[in-house]
Amino acid sequence: MRGRSNPVYCAIDTIDLPLAARLIRSVAGGAVPAVGGVKLGLEFFLAHGAPGVRYAFPAPVRATGIGFFLDLKLHDIPNTVAGGIRAVVELEPTFITIHTAGGAAMMNIAAETAASEAKRLGVARPRLLGVTVLTSLDRSDLEATGVTVDPGQQVLRLAALARRSGLDGVICSPLEIAALRRECGKDFVLMVPGIRPPGAASADQKRVMTPQEAMALGANHLVIGRPITEAADPALAAEVLARDLGAL
Repeated sequence: MRGRSNPVYCAIDTIDLPLAARLIRSVAGGAVPAVGGVKLGLEFFLAHGAPGVRYAFPAPVRATGIGFFLDLKLHDIPNTVAGGIRAVVELEPTFITIHTAGGAAMMNIAAETAASEAKRLGVARPRLLGVTVLTSLDRSDLEATGVTVDPGQQVLRLAALARRSGLDGVICSPLEIAALRRECGKDFVLMVPGIRPPGAASADQKRVMTPQEAMALGANHLVIGRPITEAADPALAAEVLARDLGAL
């Protein structure tokens, strides 16, 4: 029997279109999907655009009800970001990412555009998530860019700005989950990369945590890529994670 909803979004980090389609069918195409959603990112979208999304994530897979995270990390002047949001709402993403460093005006118009375009098209409003401090960065990396506070303080500052600017949540490091949950409340969405099952390599992520630890601290969704997609049997790897989390 299915327990809690499945928090795992599988990161499909490839520009190989047939491979992306096979991975998505594997982890999400069954009667009971092994993941809660799939994530397609900037590299994939630049390579294949909206037609690639429709091919890799077709209607029969969407019909299972799993989420779709379009991780574009938009960052530009407000009108350009609004245009970017407007261009992808018809793909019906559950989540879209934008950079909080773009400022309040950019985030406000993005949120307003997501709502108005979804209403015009008669589709569900995509929820906007702010990118605060990339999980590949540590304090020394921030200092090199002129930011003199530690990553946790910078995340809280940018997340508060995102919340005031109409965003639904943020992407955050596992190490900031507890503080963000306290500061931003129970309804603020925390999408957490940097998740590695016990024994998995951390790769290019500097701030990592196990799925169970992240959920216990208050994460809503977990982004997990290589431990699933590079497994000999991706569907089985995803199912094991889901069962461990009480989601299958």
